[in-house]
Amino acid sequence: QVQLVESGGGLVQTGGSLRLSCAASGRTFSSYAMGWFRQAPGKEREFVALIIISWSASNTYYADSVKGRFTISRDNAKNTVYLQMNSLKPEDSAVYYCAAYRGIGVRQRPGDYDYWGQGTQVTVSS
Repeated sequence: QVQLVESGGGLVQTGGSLRLSCAASGRTFSSYAMGWFRQAPGKEREFVALIIISWSASNTYYADSVKGRFTISRDNAKNTVYLQMNSLKPEDSAVYYCAAYRGIGVRQRPGDYDYWGQGTQVTVSS
């Protein structure tokens, strides 16, 4: 069982930055792939970023809409995954969720994830 707790959301102006954190419980954090999703009002939950563990290094994947602006990273010693968000736009406003799965492969659908946090609100004003 893994429990995930997000933090770092808030209100920021267009072009600003935020860093989200997701703290995970458990001693096997390093064996989980970690993802970020977001959901705006009236819209489906969508994939944002993923960091997995390959044999030799962490690999990262991004939605096209955030590529070049967002960076996902993890600190296994702290059981924490981060999402650095730069050059924020009003369309980035949403509740951001941290999620995890244990297994191989690249997963970008919400239904493929085993554990979810409660979410943190990000609002970008124009």
